Amino acid sequence: MSTCYIGLGANVGQPREAIESAIAAIDREPGLRVCARSGLYRSEPVGAQGPDFLNAVIQIESSLTPTELLTVLQRIEHEAGRDRPYPNAPRTLDLDLLLVDELELETPKLTLPHPRMHRRAFVLQPLLDIAPDVQIPGKGDTRKLLAACSDQRMAAAGAIGPTDPSAGAPRQVPNDIAKTLYRAP
Repeated sequence: MSTCYIGLGANVGQPREAIESAIAAIDREPGLRVCARSGLYRSEPVGAQGPDFLNAVIQIESSLTPTELLTVLQRIEHEAGRDRPYPNAPRTLDLDLLLVDELELETPKLTLPHPRMHRRAFVLQPLLDIAPDVQIPGKGDTRKLLAACSDQRMAAAGAIGPTDPSAGAPRQVPNDIAKTLYRAP
């Protein structure tokens, strides 16, 4: 089994519901199990126009290969109405395979770690919420990488779905301690 981290985001339609539905769909997939999920964060689009995004990160255990997992994630995006009319278009759902164990991989279809994750506060903060000691292979200390993103505006936006572990829910990390993490000058 591999430990994997997946970034989730949406900024059109019903973003919260899309993210919650995607987490449930991932957890239902054979060979996948959701182990932990961050809270939600609201962030401005980076390198794009449109409404603010809701973002989160989940940790899963997977018996699939990274390429098989990517295929599953793209199918879930498609089923949620994801359309790719142009680069960085607004999204009903965006699922990014961020990390698979400490694997570094570059193929025409998949690059691990995700090639831009180290420059995105909306990925790094929720990742640190659920994996405070995680290192990004080839990039280094995640906390230092997050500090370099201090110009990106991001705010806590609440929890995702049920948070009661006795109900069989994955570990939820609350993000209501700091309401605004970063603000553009």
